Amino acid sequence: MRRWPRGPWPRSTPIYRDAFGDLKQVRRRPGFVVLVGVLAVLLTGIISALSGAAGIGVWAALSDVLARLPGGVGTHLSSLDAALLWQIRVPRVVLSAMVGGALGLCGCAYQGAFRNPLVDPYLLGSAAGAGLGATLAIVYLPGVRGWIVNPLPLFAFVGAVAAVALSFAVGHLGSGSGSTGARRDPTRLVLGGVAVASFFTALQTFAQQQGDDTLRLVYSWILGGLVTSGWSEVLLILPYLAVCATVILAHSRLLDVLSVGDDEARTLGVSPERIRTTVVIAASLGTAAAVAVSGLIGFVGLVVPHVVRLVFGSSHRISLPGSALFGAAFLVLADLAARSVLSPRELPIGVVTALVGAPFFAWLLIRQGRPRS
Repeated sequence: MRRWPRGPWPRSTPIYRDAFGDLKQVRRRPGFVVLVGVLAVLLTGIISALSGAAGIGVWAALSDVLARLPGGVGTHLSSLDAALLWQIRVPRVVLSAMVGGALGLCGCAYQGAFRNPLVDPYLLGSAAGAGLGATLAIVYLPGVRGWIVNPLPLFAFVGAVAAVALSFAVGHLGSGSGSTGARRDPTRLVLGGVAVASFFTALQTFAQQQGDDTLRLVYSWILGGLVTSGWSEVLLILPYLAVCATVILAHSRLLDVLSVGDDEARTLGVSPERIRTTVVIAASLGTAAAVAVSGLIGFVGLVVPHVVRLVFGSSHRISLPGSALFGAAFLVLADLAARSVLSPRELPIGVVTALVGAPFFAWLLIRQGRPRS
């Protein structure tokens, strides 16, 4: 019988490679990452749906699920608990998973397109544009929350898209069809986003001063929240997120090519300008849809891609779906904490993600800055 010597073993020794080499290879397979991510989303979703001020038992919820299937037996849930589960909690869990998945996916796509790990989904002013649109709706449309069709998500979505479009226009201003300026230098696009975000933020501040009685509503939206009125918000953003995810995931291999640099990518027959523009437009669309229904939720699109790359590897074939799935699981847990910590009151979910994400991101920076032995 083979006996292994006591560890720890240097990573270069054969015994280390025998013990952990295969595990490392499995961990960096896209199928394994997707499987683990799906399990994480399902587990966190079930915990969140069954938790709250009125707890719902696992077996009671399972009996209600089986009762809804063809040929199912009776349920152990009361009609009130069933309505609470399927019309309030499950839509909220699904919405939080969709928003978290969109922010994680779009953050990873932005970081790959600009080859900068400090980029987040709000780089091109989508946050400032959505904030301006939501502020205009709250200040100038009285009783917006009480309308049959809430115009606030529409205003936020239009504002976010307008900000990104204006950032593209400013970034490419002055570069003709034959110019190599903005098209070959993504820095111009980033600086355009900074200028547009500052301008839209100034407009938002001016609009806020016109309605002092609505300041609380404006700030509650800015801090983020996932209060749903059923499945309407889920259906509202589903088409946009489907298009966003399809386009970005289809460019995963091309983003890997782009990571070697623009000049090297051109020698391989790839147009970095076309890839970057397509990916950024798709990611901006997904970000705009997410913030339209959730407000401004920070650190999901910044921290989650870092963690996925750290654990599973940097290939975009792995990091893109991994960021989407683990971003969804993370925001589901953050939403559960937001409505549980101060129950029956509710914390803004942006506060929870910042309290968790900011220290963790600082730890990542410190860890990566240490010299490796």
